[in-house]
Amino acid sequence: MLYPCAMDHTPAPDETTPASEPTHDAPASKASLSLRIIALLAVLAACWAAGELLVPIMLAMFFALVANPLVSRLRKMWMPRWLGAMAVVIGALALGVWMSTLLIAPATDWVRQAPTQLQEVAPKFKNLIRQVDKANQAAVSLAKAAGAAPAPPALADIDKPHAPNLWSVIAHTPRLLTSIGAIVLLTYFFLVYGEGLQRQAIGLLPDRQQKHLTSDILRAIETEVSIYVLTISLINIVLGLLLTGALWWLGLNLGDALLWGTAAALLNFAPYIGPLTGVLALALVGAVTFDEPGRMLAPALVFLGLHALESQLITPIVLGRRMSISPLVLLLWLMLWGWLWGIAGLLLAVPMLVCFKIVAERVDGWQGWAKVIE
Repeated sequence: MLYPCAMDHTPAPDETTPASEPTHDAPASKASLSLRIIALLAVLAACWAAGELLVPIMLAMFFALVANPLVSRLRKMWMPRWLGAMAVVIGALALGVWMSTLLIAPATDWVRQAPTQLQEVAPKFKNLIRQVDKANQAAVSLAKAAGAAPAPPALADIDKPHAPNLWSVIAHTPRLLTSIGAIVLLTYFFLVYGEGLQRQAIGLLPDRQQKHLTSDILRAIETEVSIYVLTISLINIVLGLLLTGALWWLGLNLGDALLWGTAAALLNFAPYIGPLTGVLALALVGAVTFDEPGRMLAPALVFLGLHALESQLITPIVLGRRMSISPLVLLLWLMLWGWLWGIAGLLLAVPMLVCFKIVAERVDGWQGWAKVIE
């Protein structure tokens, strides 16, 4: 026999479920996002405040990371690690000193003659802007005919360029030499003791999977960054040699051509900003050296053509998609680290972005950031 009344009083399963139970997911996610933004701002502020300490350390880590494969190969040839690291560091210093001896004489001449040469640039541009002056005079005549007030005359006395303050350069020399010495010593010690320090740090991780992932990330960073730096260095060396030959063919003496070819090769390590600076510098060099309008623009145009060939054809073919990075992300990244650390930040920006991409590709939940960088 059925009892309808009893069935009416039986509670439904959904009736006992709290429908209005409060959820804290949205406030928690907002708090977590706020904490992450605050932490990011704190890290950037610390990088800016401790730049004088961090820049030598980061440069030394970068140089050690690039040179470590060479030291490892020397170790396989039965050379002790400390001796291989010393040979690599001394070889790099010898190469730098040799290049400096080749470039210091033309660089000194350019610095000494810069005020006089800059004064000679303005008359050379008069032929180029003569048509513009005529157009301006015609516009002034029309304005006077219409009854408009003439524009105020330009100042006749223009400040002459002054020679660079060599005393300030001399005053900062001890500090520069101290920084270079610190970078050299740190690079040597990173090469000798960095591998053992990595093993000890990985051994502190509690999980075997974390140890394997960390080892894989460190190996990938060393391999990829070393290949990237070696490839870009070879490309920039070839670009600098080609530009040196082109400048010598255009009429510069060999010392000046080698100086500006080396400067262009070094500037090419900083994407976008470096080549733009090189084009402007070579345009000034052409204006100072030559008199004909076509030859005045030739050095900048040659460098611009070589850079376009390198960046749009050679580098993408050689590196492929291994180091594909979004131009917008790269430009913003360069602006950030150039603002924080200056020239050193511009040189370190690309390797740091490559390292971050390698880490993001291998850590769960970070793959989206790797896609953003691409």
